[in-house]
Amino acid sequence: MTTLQVVLDALWAAATRHPFLDAVRDGNITDAAFDRWLVQDALFVGDLLSFQARLLARAPRPAQAVLVGGCAALVAELDWFEVQAARRGIDLDQRALPATLAYRDLLARLDAAPTDDALTGLWVLERVYLLAWGSAASDDSPFREFVDHWTEPDFATYVDALGKLAILEGRDELISDVLSHEVAFWDMALA
Repeated sequence: MTTLQVVLDALWAAATRHPFLDAVRDGNITDAAFDRWLVQDALFVGDLLSFQARLLARAPRPAQAVLVGGCAALVAELDWFEVQAARRGIDLDQRALPATLAYRDLLARLDAAPTDDALTGLWVLERVYLLAWGSAASDDSPFREFVDHWTEPDFATYVDALGKLAILEGRDELISDVLSHEVAFWDMALA
């Protein structure tokens, strides 16, 4: 195993088995930390929708149906965030924190990158999200509704479809970059 592979494996583990996710699973995350993360994730999803809509416009024909489905799901996700924010009594109209701004910058770089890189980056960020929330699964967690939402079978099917479009070979730096941003995003919630 190469040093680079060891680093990537460590980043995948850090991004999918983060203390934030452990606290969600165990039910001991504070409302303040979870709500901070929820607001920032809603901002990120808005950024992701913009990125993905632009990617759809330049994507090869075989990728378009997958991306259209992803865009529609992101619109529904933003609606879902509004419902959750109202239930939790939080305002989604807040400023983006540094980790969210950094992720926004990463999406801008992917937007300017070749289509194969953009598709691969999108797959990595969606795959890590699916795996991460899967690690937070617990029948006893008071956040089970959220975990169930982000691990539903339709989302897993979408991630699998993106995986068929991703080209991983030679993109270790890109994968590492996305995973590092994901770790920083979880870290932000606990700061």
